[in-house]
Amino acid sequence: MKHELAEVIRLLERSVHLLRERQTHLSLAQDRDARIGWWCEELRNLIIHKFRTNSAFKMDIDHSCDFSESAVEHEDIPPDPALQEICGSEVNTELSKDMTEVSTMTSFEKVSQGINHVEGGWAKMINADDTEVTARYKKKYLKDEHCQHTIMETASVMEHCNQCKEAEDCFPDLKDEKVVQEMEYEPASRIISMLRDPNKVKRTATSLSWHPLDYHKLAVAYSCLEFQRAPKNMSFDSYIWNIEICNKPEMTLKPISPLVCLEYNHKDTHILIGGSYNGQIGYWDTRSGSQPVQMSATEHSHKDPVYKVIWLQTKIGTETFSASTDGQVLFWDIRNMNEPTKRLVLDPSKKGNRENAFGAVSMEFENSMAKFLVGTEQGLVVSCNRKLETTDDPIVCMYSGHHGPIYALQRNPFFPKNFLTVADWTARIWSEDIKESSIISSKYHMTYLLDGCWSPVRPSVFFTVKMDGTLDVWDILFKEKDPILSLKVCDEALYSIRVRDKDSMVCCGSQLGTVRLLKMSPDLCTLQKNEKALVSEESGVCKGIQVEHGP
Repeated sequence: MKHELAEVIRLLERSVHLLRERQTHLSLAQDRDARIGWWCEELRNLIIHKFRTNSAFKMDIDHSCDFSESAVEHEDIPPDPALQEICGSEVNTELSKDMTEVSTMTSFEKVSQGINHVEGGWAKMINADDTEVTARYKKKYLKDEHCQHTIMETASVMEHCNQCKEAEDCFPDLKDEKVVQEMEYEPASRIISMLRDPNKVKRTATSLSWHPLDYHKLAVAYSCLEFQRAPKNMSFDSYIWNIEICNKPEMTLKPISPLVCLEYNHKDTHILIGGSYNGQIGYWDTRSGSQPVQMSATEHSHKDPVYKVIWLQTKIGTETFSASTDGQVLFWDIRNMNEPTKRLVLDPSKKGNRENAFGAVSMEFENSMAKFLVGTEQGLVVSCNRKLETTDDPIVCMYSGHHGPIYALQRNPFFPKNFLTVADWTARIWSEDIKESSIISSKYHMTYLLDGCWSPVRPSVFFTVKMDGTLDVWDILFKEKDPILSLKVCDEALYSIRVRDKDSMVCCGSQLGTVRLLKMSPDLCTLQKNEKALVSEESGVCKGIQVEHGP
């Protein structure tokens, strides 16, 4: 038996020797498990070979072992480095401490508060938009003894300053300053976005209205203005757009007839008033859905399309009035729209005969003025008294000069007595004090002008759009007969234009229902130095000589 054990030990020693020789042939990339497997396979092959070649060993291996008592022997076997490398044990140990990282981002809220101090500070109970209340408050304040005493004290100081001004001109010449501004004038504009009519059958974008508070919302009325030429399957829907999301309207307005005009309510910005092609008036509340909250009765409505509807600035904010080519101006209260509260027939003979009445296609109203203006199909501007119940003569006067329908009519935001008209091939500026002719007129263009409006931030700048798809920007301090900037916006006709009060962003509605948003350069949307004084001086000169700068 000892002989056989010695033979096995020799086999083991030989296998270890072979292992050391073969280590150089193994790739450095092989791991420990591969090397152990190779060693075991070699040992197995050697033992099997021994079994097969030595029959005596096979016979002896089957015999039972006889054990006997012997003395205790101590054996010291030194470690083999090769076996240590093969049979080593690897244990991963993490000695670093557990740590946790937490990050928190909390945005802080900002609140901006201010006071409207355009016309002086008013008492808390006074509504600055109500002219009657402010007029009564002014009269009451002027009767106060303290106010009269203060005026008498300051009058002497003011008189002394005026005398000094007459003796020595201490103010710079405004004409020289005007020349400097003209040399640095670089107007420009570019299209930044487009809102397309989502319907297959395209319609004209006839009216635009910016949201009074949310400057990203724009209401657009769509209609077909060609008489009895409306295409089949034409949609009646109008839309409220978010200009930040141009591929889909934010809300749909579903009238019973296509809307020709649409306006936001400045008191309650959730409410919009609209005038339909069939002559009815209706209003929508965006909190109530797409259907109109209330529509006017057909028998008491206009008989022709409603081309203009305007909100009256009252405490309640529910009164409005509309104009149509049927020759009527109707006043409404949206709390009860069964019939109008007042009715004005634009009869020049002042007999209230609708057959002789002028058809209205545009209208303008300024809360600070006692009169409202109506632009007619005959090219006349009719000035009417605001309070019909207190006068027997509602039509005050008429301004003539255009050769076709007046499509646009708007007062200057800085000088309300001056108003702009757009008709036929010209744009004209008028003064309420001069009824004979306009004070400024553009040259005659080759194509029709279809709409126009003043800039809300610059008193000398206004915009017009034409049938050839061109947007013209005018500055009466720089040029009177020609625009300072002409931009080809599209190939189809431009029917509507509106300027945003915040930054003079311009939106133009086309014949195919596409609304294009244009950004103006800083020169066109920033009030220039002494611009108000220069416009006032320019208007005064034109009034004095009453010259019409036409062809």
